[in-house]
Amino acid sequence: MNHKASDTQAHVAIAYHSGFGHTRVLAEAVAAGARDRAATVELIAVDGMTDADWLILDEADAIVFGSATYMGNVSAEFQRFAEKTGRRCMNGTWRDKVAAGFTNSGAKSGDKVQSLVSLAVFAAQHHMHWVNLGLGAGWNSSNSSEHDLNRLGFWLGAGAATDVDADPDRVHSADKATCRHLGQRVAEVTRQLIAGRVATAAA
Repeated sequence: MNHKASDTQAHVAIAYHSGFGHTRVLAEAVAAGARDRAATVELIAVDGMTDADWLILDEADAIVFGSATYMGNVSAEFQRFAEKTGRRCMNGTWRDKVAAGFTNSGAKSGDKVQSLVSLAVFAAQHHMHWVNLGLGAGWNSSNSSEHDLNRLGFWLGAGAATDVDADPDRVHSADKATCRHLGQRVAEVTRQLIAGRVATAAA
């Protein structure tokens, strides 16, 4: 997007796949965090992409990718979406946008780091700027709690764990708060990048 010197508001898109609703709840938390920092936010479920959705992604300043972790990696539906971006990758359509990621699985570990790595590599292939979670590990001492931010101890992005038989409204409050933090961080970093570009162009 083109920005005027007086306009550093970030436009953040959240592109996610949610098989059972848990990852959608996390996507909404990321969106709330970005809005906390005055970003314009749009959520896109990648298993139902329209031409308008593709345009939103192309025009966004930042894209946060989210997928449930199935069998140690992103979902087949998210991978199908990723493979449809080949022409954009070749053309550099998303080059220098900000990127970040989040994932959810039933197990506390669930090999979620593999999904986050897949999302980060996907962003790197598009020459995007990856933003990490920016939190230390929670729930790792006798004085800590499962209600800490980053309770599962991920750094590359946000990782959540939800019981496989739980309804979406039972996604852990700490995981939602961690994803909200990620949204805030992405919006802040994106705003800083926009301001730097505007200043550089004016110099």
